[in-house]
Amino acid sequence: MKLLITGGAGFIGSHVVRLFVEKYPNYQVFNLDALTYAGNLENLKDIENKSNYTFIKGDITDEVFINNLFNKHQFEGVIHLAAESHVDRSITDPLAFVKTNVIGTMVLLNAFKACWESSFEGKLFYHVSTDEVYGTLGHTGLFTETTAYDPNSPYSASKASSDHFVRAYGETYGLPYIITNCSNNYGQNQFPEKLIPLFINNIINNKPLPIYGDGNYTRDWLYVKDHAMAIDLVFHKGKFSETYNIGGFNEWKNIDLVRLLCAQMDFKLGREEGSSEELITYVKDRPGHDLRYAIDASKISKDLGWKPSVTFEEGLKKTIDWYLNNEDWLNSVTSGEYQSYYMKQYN
Repeated sequence: MKLLITGGAGFIGSHVVRLFVEKYPNYQVFNLDALTYAGNLENLKDIENKSNYTFIKGDITDEVFINNLFNKHQFEGVIHLAAESHVDRSITDPLAFVKTNVIGTMVLLNAFKACWESSFEGKLFYHVSTDEVYGTLGHTGLFTETTAYDPNSPYSASKASSDHFVRAYGETYGLPYIITNCSNNYGQNQFPEKLIPLFINNIINNKPLPIYGDGNYTRDWLYVKDHAMAIDLVFHKGKFSETYNIGGFNEWKNIDLVRLLCAQMDFKLGREEGSSEELITYVKDRPGHDLRYAIDASKISKDLGWKPSVTFEEGLKKTIDWYLNNEDWLNSVTSGEYQSYYMKQYN
């Protein structure tokens, strides 16, 4: 199989690319990434010389480029992960999210349709989305696959739009698709703008830990390697035209998560118990901040047999250990040096 994975140099994408390259040596895995600030090819340096792996630098919004790419390689499967994903950035620059998340998805859908319209047999367009499309929950209840969409940020609105277009292409053109909506991912190689790696880095450097509002916003946390294994399972065993929610069964209020992180970091760094908590700082809330996300992942569990392999406490320990053992990676990212890796290796 010729498989295109978009956004494969990003956080989740790099774990998915590695899994498919190593697990399926008979697949030709193509990693397409524009290498924006969140794309880091150092995440994949351990597999970059594998015979079944190819990296392609390119923008999913470039229609001519994408059409030529599909015509050249005739990709039989697409796992679409490329996206702008940081909510704060979507508030300051919403058009960038529309361009990548909506227009980029449309360009891919059109190329896939044009390439295989004569026969979609054996083909699949797998679209990876977020639980944020469902909006916000109160103190009770869970998001299911039938929850109505109610996005509240430019980011979630752009992802909701892309989900709708994927479904529309399935209904209108018969394009074979699957959509998954996942909860907050965490783990190794995550860009340190997101909460867990940002706070790990700040604790190492004794910098403030800024928490929005009162810290009682609640999220479900999914270990990135568990997410990659779920994607593998859905790609091979999922039912066409279906949606699967992927969650970690791990609801945590932000303040409780940060306190747990502080306690584990104090232990790992040999610091006095409670010292990292002194870095916590409450800051002005984010506009349109959703109170609570919580995924009901019973469908993927029942239909496909997937479940998380680690508890949140175990996953957080693994994550902290990785960052503490890879401070060179962290320093390279925070300094911006990582962006030169492509030039060194591919030019």
